[in-house]
Amino acid sequence: MGVMLDTVGKWIASYLQKEVPGYEPFTPSEPSQLSSIIQPGDVLLVEGNNRISGIIKYLTQSTWSHAALYVGPVDGATSEDGEPHVLIEANIGEGVTTAPLSKYFSYHTRLCRPVGLTYEDRYTVCRYAINRIGFGYDTKNILDLMRFLIPLPIPQRFRRRMIAFGSGDPTKIICSALIAQAFDAVRYPILPKITKAGSRQARREILHIRDSSLYMPRDFDISPYFEIVKPTIVTGFDYTALHWADKQKPLPEVAGQFGVFPEGAEAPSLVPETADEEASFPVGEIVLEEEILLVSITATEQRLDS
Repeated sequence: MGVMLDTVGKWIASYLQKEVPGYEPFTPSEPSQLSSIIQPGDVLLVEGNNRISGIIKYLTQSTWSHAALYVGPVDGATSEDGEPHVLIEANIGEGVTTAPLSKYFSYHTRLCRPVGLTYEDRYTVCRYAINRIGFGYDTKNILDLMRFLIPLPIPQRFRRRMIAFGSGDPTKIICSALIAQAFDAVRYPILPKITKAGSRQARREILHIRDSSLYMPRDFDISPYFEIVKPTIVTGFDYTALHWADKQKPLPEVAGQFGVFPEGAEAPSLVPETADEEASFPVGEIVLEEEILLVSITATEQRLDS
């Protein structure tokens, strides 16, 4: 019975990990820029394109379906072309594994960096993840795998619990749970529950660590304790240096097709004109205005007397 469950579990895991054809990321990161700024302890969020990614995106209502921790070169872990493995990640059916950064060069990614993390704590976070390389996912736990095959409409308040649902330790290494555990080892917050306590004289906030199985990739994106690092901006972005495929037509004013003022009309002077003190008003207009004013005053007085 155990062998049959293990076989079925491996088949389900393989099905969920298959990529969906037609995926084209809108803004993949420039490989050289991403490689130059990423640091140990950074969390790399990925917009995946396999079957389980679509389900996770639906359940979390987020772009990000996967998260990996950058730890730097891992001893003894390299690709066939000699590229060192620098990422620690947990995948269904594989467990905790290492991966090169180039694995996600063609994907839409986001870099989240913990703020103010000391060198010692950064080392502890990375070492925690490295020490768990090889931890496997128990494919016999069919319940954990089969729930992803039925993407039924689920109320939003139950979606997070849906991903964490299951039994046993294998659930705790799904998605970003491993990374959450690593930061929990140094008490670095991600999205803690905050309760206020104290008296009138002093108030303080008490942070409660959530269960690691409840963390999702998007939590690192919306966390107030992680900085969003965009390689294009950090390495120096100059919009004037961009080369557009369709050459933009210049504006009419720039192209000189239309002038600011109509043809034949003289442009006004930029220097204000001085008043001509010697100029006088016509005598007739002055006398007429005085007569109108006198008639108006007389009419007003008559109304007051009556």
